[in-house]
Amino acid sequence: MSNRFVVAHFETFQKARVEFVQGLAELAQSPQNIETIKALGGIPLCRGLLLDNVPSIQQSAALALGRIAEFSPEMAELVVSNDVLPQLVFSLSEQNRFYKKAASFVLRAVAKHSAALAQAVVDAGSLEALIACLEEFDPGVKEAAAWALGYIARHSAELSQYVIDAGAVPLLVLCVQEPELALKRISVSALSDIAKHSAELAQAVVDAGAIAYVAPLIQNADAKLKRQVCSALAQIAKHNVDLAELVVEGGIFPKALFLLRDPDAVVRRNAATLVREVVKHSPELAQLVVNAGGIAALVEFTDDTTGAARLPGIMALGFISAFSETLARAVITGKGVKPLVDSLDKEPEDHVKAAAAWALGQLGRHSPTHAKQVADTNVLPKLVDVYLESGASEDLKQKCKRAAKNIIQKCVHLPALDPLLHMAPLPILAYVVGQYAKVLPSDVEARRTFVTSGGLQKVQQLQAEPGSKLQEHIDGVNRCFPDEVVRYYSPNYADTLLEKIDQYNPN
Repeated sequence: MSNRFVVAHFETFQKARVEFVQGLAELAQSPQNIETIKALGGIPLCRGLLLDNVPSIQQSAALALGRIAEFSPEMAELVVSNDVLPQLVFSLSEQNRFYKKAASFVLRAVAKHSAALAQAVVDAGSLEALIACLEEFDPGVKEAAAWALGYIARHSAELSQYVIDAGAVPLLVLCVQEPELALKRISVSALSDIAKHSAELAQAVVDAGAIAYVAPLIQNADAKLKRQVCSALAQIAKHNVDLAELVVEGGIFPKALFLLRDPDAVVRRNAATLVREVVKHSPELAQLVVNAGGIAALVEFTDDTTGAARLPGIMALGFISAFSETLARAVITGKGVKPLVDSLDKEPEDHVKAAAAWALGQLGRHSPTHAKQVADTNVLPKLVDVYLESGASEDLKQKCKRAAKNIIQKCVHLPALDPLLHMAPLPILAYVVGQYAKVLPSDVEARRTFVTSGGLQKVQQLQAEPGSKLQEHIDGVNRCFPDEVVRYYSPNYADTLLEKIDQYNPN
C-alpha cells in the first residue's frame, strides 16, 4: 500500500474532526441543544480537541466551549471542572490571534456568571495571559481580552483589585485611545466595571489617566460608546466629592446635559445617572450643573420618560433641591414639581414613587413659599393616598410620610391643609393639626375660615391619646377660640343642650 493511501486515511480523520467540532460549535448556538451536547460528552471531547495539532480545530473547539459555558452557570461549572481553563490559559501565549480571541471568549463566558466562576478564571492564571493580549497588534484580540477582564472585575472589589494589580488599567486606557469603535466600547466598559466597587478602585482608574481620554468621548457619534462613557464616568463620580470634581474637570458639562435629549434611550438614562452622581455630593457641584442649564434638561428628561428610567432624573432633581432654598427655588421655577407629582401619581413601581415622594419633600421643606408652591399642585392628598395604599412597600410609606411632614411643617397656606383634616391618618394628622396650632393664633381671617369650613368641628372629633402630641396640638387649636365656640362644635354638644332642656324648670 502506497504512502498516498496512508496520507488519505489521516486526512479523512482530520476532515472528520474539523466537521465534528465546527458542527458542534454551530449546534452550541441553540440553547435547546446544550443539554444533549452535555449528555453526549461534548465538553470532554472539546477539551481533547483543544490539544489538536490543527489550529482551526483548536479554535472551533474553544468557540464551542465558550458557547456552552455562556449558556448557564451550571454549564460554565462543567467547563471548569473538566480542567479546560489551564489549557486555554497556556495556549493564549502560544497560539495565533484567532485562537486567542476564541480562548478569551471562553474565559469571558465562564467569568460572567458569578464571582466564584470569575475567581476560578483568575485562579487558572488567566490575568497575565489576558493582559499580554491587550498588548497584541490585532484589535480583535485586545477587544476579546478587555471583555474578559471586565467580566472578571464586575463581580466584586476583590476581583477588581486582582485585575488592577496585574497591570490591566494602563493598558485598558491605551485601548481607549485606539481608533476601533468596538475596542473603545469594551475598554471603557471594563474600566467602568473596575471603578464601580469603591473609591480606591475608582482612584486607581483615575490615576491611570482614564478621565482625560474617556470624557471627550461623550461627544462621539456612536450611541453604544456614549452609553459606556456615561456609565464609566458615573461609576467614578459616585464615590466621593473629589472624584466627582475630577470628572467635572474633564469638561463633561454641558455636553452630558445634551445627551438627556439623545435619540437613544439608554444614552439618555446613563447621562441622567451621570448627572445624578455628580450633583449629589455638594451644593457647589449642584450649582455648577444648574448654571449649565441642568434644571431644564432634567425636567424635560423626567417629563418625557416613564418607568424605572425616570429614576435618575427624579433623584437628580431631589439632590439639587435638598441643598438650599435657592436651588430648590430654581427647580420649582423650572417647572420641576409637575413631573415629580406625575411620577408619584402614575408610576407603578414603588421605588420610583418613593424617589418622587422624597424629592418633593426636599423641595417643600425650605420655607413657607416653597411649601405653598409644592402644595398648590395638590400633592399632599396624593402623598396621603399613596401612604394609605394597602400594597405599598414600607419604604414607600415612610418616604411619603416624611415628605408630607416636610411640606406640612413649612406650610402656612391653610387651604392646602384643609383636605388632610378629613383624610390623613393619625401619624400625618398630628403634623397638620400642629400647623393649624401655629398659624391660627395670629390670623383672624384664618380662624373664621377654619370654623366655617368645618375644620374646628373636625378637630373636636379627633380621638387622641391624653398627653400625646396630637392632643397637645388639638388643645393649641382650641385655645384660639372662645370656650363656647369650642363647646358648640364638640361632638356631644347637642346631648348637653338636650340635658339642659330636660333639667330646665320654666317655673
